[in-house]
Amino acid sequence: MKDLQNSIINESEITCPRCGHKTTEEMPTGSCQFFYECENCKTVLRPAEGDCCVYCSYGSVACPSIQGKDGCC
Repeated sequence: MKDLQNSIINESEITCPRCGHKTTEEMPTGSCQFFYECENCKTVLRPAEGDCCVYCSYGSVACPSIQGKDGCC
């Protein structure tokens, strides 16, 4: 049986939809992140409708809960 914990990616590159700034962040594994402040333009990002967290909306990789098929946090 494949160990899902080893196949989960814990880093994601967030792209700010306002200014286009990109930064790589480590995602929390025990909860979703609902707010993220862009370090460039200071815009506070929130999940898009239907997404569980900012990583699912603006990241290069979905959050660990979605990757592990646990569903939304």
